[in-house]
Amino acid sequence: MRRGACGWLRERKVRDLVRDRRRLVEVPYTATLAHTVNALVANRVSAVPVAAPPGQWIGAGGSMILESDRATGAVRKHYIGMVTMLDLLAHIAENGDQNHGAGDESSDGPERDLERRMSVPVSSIIGHSLEGLSLWTLNPTTSILDCMETFSKGVHRALIPLESRTNHAIAVELVEASPGYRMLTQMDVISFLREQNQELKGVLSHSVLELGAIGEVIFSVSKHTKVMDTIRSMRAAGLSAVPVVEAPSDDQILQDSQGKGKRLIETFSATDLRGCPVVLLQSGLSLSVTEFKERLSMRGSNASIAPPMAGDDPSPETRRLITCSPETSLSGVIVSAASNHVHRLWVVDGEGLLQGVVSLTDMLRVVRDAVLRAEQELEGIVQHG
Repeated sequence: MRRGACGWLRERKVRDLVRDRRRLVEVPYTATLAHTVNALVANRVSAVPVAAPPGQWIGAGGSMILESDRATGAVRKHYIGMVTMLDLLAHIAENGDQNHGAGDESSDGPERDLERRMSVPVSSIIGHSLEGLSLWTLNPTTSILDCMETFSKGVHRALIPLESRTNHAIAVELVEASPGYRMLTQMDVISFLREQNQELKGVLSHSVLELGAIGEVIFSVSKHTKVMDTIRSMRAAGLSAVPVVEAPSDDQILQDSQGKGKRLIETFSATDLRGCPVVLLQSGLSLSVTEFKERLSMRGSNASIAPPMAGDDPSPETRRLITCSPETSLSGVIVSAASNHVHRLWVVDGEGLLQGVVSLTDMLRVVRDAVLRAEQELEGIVQHG
């Protein structure tokens, strides 16, 4: 069965996962940060590619991902990078700190100052986070197994051309031209694996501890940490979410696994803050993360939240702390991640103390490694049989 699972993952292609997906959500390079936030909120996504006229920009990471006319082949636009919610939050936090003690702009008021800062073009913040430094595309004939290799190395999303003009059937690409694209994310692949649970039962039935899926928590924050400091640390580490733990007020940023063994309270996530009004975010930068999230929760407590569509992220009001234990099966972790649309599960012990994290990257890595290892073992048995 395991050998069949590996072959099955080779046979299925990424085009199968994006065939029925909606049109690519993008913003032009001239869009303001305010317009970009509106696009993220309206479409319930946490990242958008930025499009510009061809021949005027160097794409992120040296990429040349182009959209061409289906009939003539003429290039119409060049995708120059990806902007995430974390990029926007970091921009607001940085500028908020710079103006915190500035008396020369106080006459305008914080809302006017924020409006001015959010009017800059989105192209000015491309590459301000690790994820924004690259833009990837996968050939539509790439197998799910090879896609999992790419996503298991920390690539969170890739553009899939509707019609590829490259000759490479397998591999992540930096050069592509197509009449259109669809976005494929780690969550799309995880959701696919959840639906095919029986095909992968031999792997998914093992615990995350057995499979080596539990990663170290790079850093945590205490409930006393200011929102501004938290966002800065997230951007520096390239993380879209951090655990909030019980810790003394003088221990605000806990690095190098210092948060391990401390009681987990909640998650502070860039995705959770996507629906937060920018003015509220700016005014809350000096609050602690728990105070800010309480204020945000009270604001949205009476809101009517529509269920998310496939591939969407739910609004912050639908979020709750999603955890697992070291003994939880990988199947259980995948189901929890896909059902709640979270990008990681914090690992806690029986007393609710933080032990580690299982991210989507970890899940995809261990599934791929396990099916390949099982196939190799079976081939070895056949050869020596």
